[in-house]
Amino acid sequence: MNEVCVFAGTTEGRKLTELLCSHGVAVYGCAATEYGGTLLKPHENLTVSTKRLTEAQMAELFATRHFSYVVDATHPYAPIVTENIRTACGFAGIPYLRLLRETDTIPEDALFVENTAQAVKALEALPGNILLTTGSKELPAYASLPDFPQRVYARVLPVESSLAVCRECGLSPSHVLAIQGPFSLDMNTAMLKAVDAKVLVTKESGITGGFPEKAEAARQAGARLLVIGRPPQVEGMSFEAMASYLGQQLSFPIQKEISIVGIGPGDRENMTVAASKAICEADCVIGARRMLEASALPGQKSIEAIAPEEIRKAIMDDTLSHRFAVVMSGDVGFFSGTKKLLPLLKDHTVHLIPGLSSLVTLCAQLGTNYEDVVSLSLHGRQGDIAAALRRNPRVFVLVGGENGMKSLCSELVQNGMGQAHVSVGERLGYPDQRVTTGTAASLSEKNFDSLSAALIEYDLRPIVTHGLPDEAFLRGTHGDGTAVPMTKRAIRATALSLLELHRNSVCYDVGAGTGSVSIEMALQADQGQVWAVERKEDVLPLLEENRQAFHVSNLHIVSGAAPEAMEALPVPTHVFIGGSGGNLREILESVFRKNPKARVVASAIALETVAELTACQNALPLSESQTICLTVARSRKAAGYHLMTGQNPVYLFLFQG
Repeated sequence: MNEVCVFAGTTEGRKLTELLCSHGVAVYGCAATEYGGTLLKPHENLTVSTKRLTEAQMAELFATRHFSYVVDATHPYAPIVTENIRTACGFAGIPYLRLLRETDTIPEDALFVENTAQAVKALEALPGNILLTTGSKELPAYASLPDFPQRVYARVLPVESSLAVCRECGLSPSHVLAIQGPFSLDMNTAMLKAVDAKVLVTKESGITGGFPEKAEAARQAGARLLVIGRPPQVEGMSFEAMASYLGQQLSFPIQKEISIVGIGPGDRENMTVAASKAICEADCVIGARRMLEASALPGQKSIEAIAPEEIRKAIMDDTLSHRFAVVMSGDVGFFSGTKKLLPLLKDHTVHLIPGLSSLVTLCAQLGTNYEDVVSLSLHGRQGDIAAALRRNPRVFVLVGGENGMKSLCSELVQNGMGQAHVSVGERLGYPDQRVTTGTAASLSEKNFDSLSAALIEYDLRPIVTHGLPDEAFLRGTHGDGTAVPMTKRAIRATALSLLELHRNSVCYDVGAGTGSVSIEMALQADQGQVWAVERKEDVLPLLEENRQAFHVSNLHIVSGAAPEAMEALPVPTHVFIGGSGGNLREILESVFRKNPKARVVASAIALETVAELTACQNALPLSESQTICLTVARSRKAAGYHLMTGQNPVYLFLFQG
């Protein structure tokens, strides 16, 4: 069995050890201290040594265990250890591989020195407090600085050996920052400000060593950056190249590890610790430009991609990276591109890391709960805000575009909801975030940032059952003075029950008349669409008035006689026929040509129509048919008494394809 020895004293070494173990490779991990050993993630394929080895001890180890490869992942500032490993490998005849730490660009205004001695000499000429981030090993060299105990603050590992060095050098506990990294930009900045440091001393530790965060923190805190350059490095490979090479040599595929990360509203302060960790550990970060600017570390490899297919292609084309972080705005499960991306990554290990959604952020700003809030996205999507508010008193809406929020408020006004209470959150999570509240009418003329969301509150308490009162509809007359037909309440309620509408049904109301059935269809199928077909042109204005009175934006009026007027309409799922103009059979045949599974209810009063519908039930290939005869009597007052007045019987015919 292949066994690889990894001198894993760095972040890269620990990552490589974990990668090899996860692919079934036996690893002998060498750490110079017990503390370093605890940083290696336990695994059944991992053997850990916590003893600092001499060159002779390395040679003995290599001769005993016969490793396939020895990987030198020691710190770039440990050239003696590197030379010992190379020499021992040469004696044992084992291939030596050097894992290099990626370098980073040093700011132009930084003070660069080649070694610790030069750093001490440079500090003698610089005033103010000093924050040392170079560890405890070289600390005694700085003890010769004037006012060393008062000026110097040392950031070291929280282990006894490091603390002992600090005590021996004369540093008091208040001048020792004993803490284990990694350190974020904010943490570095806070430490510099806390000790009033005028100089930050660091090694050129690269991206994984946190150099970019230290450099930026020094800039933000107004401290001088003093960088100790790396000793000359032997030839080696980057982490990505090393992983690819060992995968080929040891015959195991390098499976990509992908974290889809919700980064919250967009400010790093609102990002979870898990999200920050996943991004920090990623070899490559992928996302929209705004997401990358908010999350990727300075100098970190990043790829701009938005569409799920583009993201997948970027991951597949990157043969050198192993760990990816795909950054998403807000939360990965809240109107996120994660839903479409996941099926494209089914052959790889994927972790979902949630973040703060815009809903959570806005409600926190408003000091309100959100367990009863219904969410709707109009960001690149179609949606009916009026329909949502008819069913839910509190609706959260995501909008997009320069005038998205303004258009939303205008739509509410047009649907008779101008008094709805709207709370608009602009640039949530950013330092310049703003929350504006008011009625939809008062906000419909205001301009808002394209990064906006809104909580809308409007408790209509609408009637949720079908069968609205007849008086709720406008009732007009034809040019000849006869009343426009309307399906009355009891008949309408029964017909709608027979139709068994869904919230996303596609409906026709043929012979719509006043539109009483059309409107109730639109209210019930609030996520669907309704087409009211009417052949008599003098009825169309009345039909439009009723549509506007009920603010049903999913109801569309079609002028013309059926079935010709239906030809260009979408395929229906449900159809009500209240008037046929003598084309009853043709209308039914047209509906079932479009959708053989459609559900149709037709009404009839005249016996001739009853006979024709009965013949159609017998002739058409139906899975279900039914006929209901309704006789309704209404009370009327006469001379102090209440008498029942019978109405004409109405027949309802069900056709289920």
